[in-house]
Amino acid sequence: MKNLLIAGGAGFIGSNFIKHLLSNYDYNIYNLDKLTYAGNLKNLDNIKNDKRYHFIKGDICDRQLLGKIFDDYNIHIVVNFAAESHVDRSIEDPEVFSKTNILGTQALMDTAKRYWKVKPYDRYCREYKDGVKYIQISTDEVYGSLGITGKFTEENPVSPNSPYSASKASADMIVRAYYETYCFPIIITRCSNNYGPYQFPEKLVPLMINNALKEKPLPIYGDGKQVRDWIFVKDHCTAIDTVLHKGKLGEVYNIGGNNERENIQIVKLLLNYLGKSEQLIAYVRDRLGHDRRYSIDNTKISTELGWFPSYTFEKGLEETIKWYLDNQEWMDEIVSGDYIMYYEQMYSTSF
Repeated sequence: MKNLLIAGGAGFIGSNFIKHLLSNYDYNIYNLDKLTYAGNLKNLDNIKNDKRYHFIKGDICDRQLLGKIFDDYNIHIVVNFAAESHVDRSIEDPEVFSKTNILGTQALMDTAKRYWKVKPYDRYCREYKDGVKYIQISTDEVYGSLGITGKFTEENPVSPNSPYSASKASADMIVRAYYETYCFPIIITRCSNNYGPYQFPEKLVPLMINNALKEKPLPIYGDGKQVRDWIFVKDHCTAIDTVLHKGKLGEVYNIGGNNERENIQIVKLLLNYLGKSEQLIAYVRDRLGHDRRYSIDNTKISTELGWFPSYTFEKGLEETIKWYLDNQEWMDEIVSGDYIMYYEQMYSTSF
């Protein structure tokens, strides 16, 4: 029975992934999360009594704690979701992104490398005793911005344009260097924009749902025509599952939903679903360094590993809206205190 350390498992994607694993495998899951503003144990209420699930409050930069976790629980696999991930916050405070996303990643790998007794005896090795491996969850934002055509492939150079994406690109480079230098057993995934249940309402979809339900203005950066490739979080979870069990060590796999949409199109779809007026839309000053378009080429993960997204954007969005409508108490608890101060800081002077 394998023991998995999920770093950042109380966040949006991490909590969905833990529940996916427990529904499909007989693994022991150790969830390490610092419980910053976006980490929420309520995301995991329905599995908290599962004997295979264990929560550990802590920081991935804490090397002493990491060593104790590996010593006590014989960790075979690490999946690293732990990250500061919101571009706007990275513009306001870049240093915390560097600390968590770069130094935290290195601390995790150093601990695993020592515990797994990884030795650079063969830089082309592909298999390890007991199947140990480290999965780094990254983002398509490391590639920078696309023009009106083309898609990101794994061969695209990284060219980040925000402190957030620069910190994730830096972490990716360290992860890759550990593979090349130490033959450390890594795989990197780079995913497009996620949406779905339990997403913190600083992100586009839950932010717009929450504001629309409360008849508040819906802040849209610039002209709203920035294009993103959107993937439903459950599809992202099955993709990580596929990479974890079938992926080749040392490789990068792009994960996308094949659903390119302009931000303004998504907002209008949400308003239509909710029966709200487009008069709620409020265009605000554009974000600094705002990338115009992202688009993911799924060819590698589809042809080599057999993974394909199963949700259309419309199906995923409908399921997402229904979840937020059915869980307004969860949202109301989130959008209080620090969130209110952050929201006022980011948007109140922009309308």
